[in-house]
Amino acid sequence: MRLRPVATVLTGALMGLSAFVLSPATAQATTGHHRTVTVAHRGAPAYAPENTIASIDRAHRLGSDWVENDVQRTKDGELIVMHDTTLDRTTNVEQVFPGRSPWKVADFTLNEIEKLDAGSWFGPEFTGERVPTLQTYLDAVTHNGQKLLLELKSPELYPGIELQTLLELRHEGWLDRNHVKHRLIVQSFNGDAIKTVHTLRPDVKTGFLGNPTTAQLPDYAKFCDQINPTYKAATPAYIDAVHALKGPHGRPLEVYTWTVDDAATAVELARSGADGIISNRADLVRGALENKGS
Repeated sequence: MRLRPVATVLTGALMGLSAFVLSPATAQATTGHHRTVTVAHRGAPAYAPENTIASIDRAHRLGSDWVENDVQRTKDGELIVMHDTTLDRTTNVEQVFPGRSPWKVADFTLNEIEKLDAGSWFGPEFTGERVPTLQTYLDAVTHNGQKLLLELKSPELYPGIELQTLLELRHEGWLDRNHVKHRLIVQSFNGDAIKTVHTLRPDVKTGFLGNPTTAQLPDYAKFCDQINPTYKAATPAYIDAVHALKGPHGRPLEVYTWTVDDAATAVELARSGADGIISNRADLVRGALENKGS
């Protein structure tokens, strides 16, 4: 089953928007301090091709409760899971469509992208792995019982993708109370996109990817539950500055830092107060944190 085209999505959203957006009184607090969470970045990219079903399934077998992905939109308005805004690094698009450089995601239809091999570049055992639609990806995450840190990738290239993604999440059962409170975070490097998500669904937990200055943090706290900087920017002082502010749900802002693939750095960040660590080697990081009691 394919995702609904953009025009259909937006029309349906406008028809039911009043029911779709929760009032502030309905929105529930979803943040809070806890033991450091480990998030499997793009699944298990050290073991399987990133952002594929094989990758999140491998992450599941390795014990990862949380997975991270990247959402973009095709030429014909379908949502897919892909990190780069071009297809050439992680598929065989250059061989299948040699005259279509620079192979931008937005220049290809879903039917064309479904013809691509997204696994053989990683290893022959993954030959035939496909670029998943968001719907297919959500079905797999649901089947695995995993939780999702969903990144809106370069949303400035895809007007309306915030609303479209929320509607697809709702269609797949990911905007019920349990998912919103315990299993879903939406993040982006684009602050305006996160502000839009918060406006449309104020109950959904949101994160800004980046490291705003401490002077800028109060503005982000109006619509973000998390500030998610690179691990080099996540100093103890910066983490403390983030934690000192309360987000839109009245709880201290969280810090999920990225991309951490070695045990010593992970333990240091956890001891500095990081709430989450996003890693290509989530199994290694999780083991290190468990050994140190973080």
